Amino acid sequence: MGTVYAIANQKGGVGKTTTAVNVAACIAEAGYATLLVDVDPQANATVGLGIDRTREPGLYEVLTGEAKARQALTDTPVEGLQAIPAGAGLAGANVELPRIEGFEQRLREALEPVRDEFEYILLDCPPSLGPLTVCALVAADKVIVPVQTEYFALEGLAGLLETLSLVQRELNPTLTIAGMLLTMHDARTRLGQDVEREVRTHFPDLVFDTVIPRNVRVGEAPSHGLPVTHHDPHSAGAEAYFQLAKEVAARG
Repeated sequence: MGTVYAIANQKGGVGKTTTAVNVAACIAEAGYATLLVDVDPQANATVGLGIDRTREPGLYEVLTGEAKARQALTDTPVEGLQAIPAGAGLAGANVELPRIEGFEQRLREALEPVRDEFEYILLDCPPSLGPLTVCALVAADKVIVPVQTEYFALEGLAGLLETLSLVQRELNPTLTIAGMLLTMHDARTRLGQDVEREVRTHFPDLVFDTVIPRNVRVGEAPSHGLPVTHHDPHSAGAEAYFQLAKEVAARG
């Protein structure tokens, strides 16, 4: 049965989608059957893999019961990597899901029939702690938390950790944090150095060794519908994500 990772942080712009797309691509390229599920209504992971954002069925149809997860599986440019796109109606799910009793289990139950087909399943969460993120955390075995090395990124960590504790206590007692990932890091600045030191001091056992640098190629890749590992596999960003994928696999 595949391990399910949620890529989560309620703060936007910290590299969740970039991390989800590129880690999924690296793991697939290493020979593991991998699934990326776009849980964000903005559908950036969908577009970042060259998939039409309006493609149906998508996750919206899966969550509402109009389609099965297997029907929503979509090929990507990366061999061994499949995706479930967000679906055009996913934004409405934030309103509709809470009206359904037991909605928190919807994604876990929907993925159950296909879990044995993949060794890794990654869930790209929206930048909020709303119903869709809760569904993803309930469906996940582990959480990867991208943390931008800037001051305000630290401010949101406390809220996220409280939410994770609540989900563990009430809905998913087996959920664990796989690690915190420092992203968009500029080692030349005092701020970047200070934030990295602060995070590693407070969470010494949780922070990944790999740090994702600020890199132009990482920013360019989505416009080509490709992970950076395909857009420019020799760039600093691609090399960092290859290293991160090894760490994720090593941590189990």
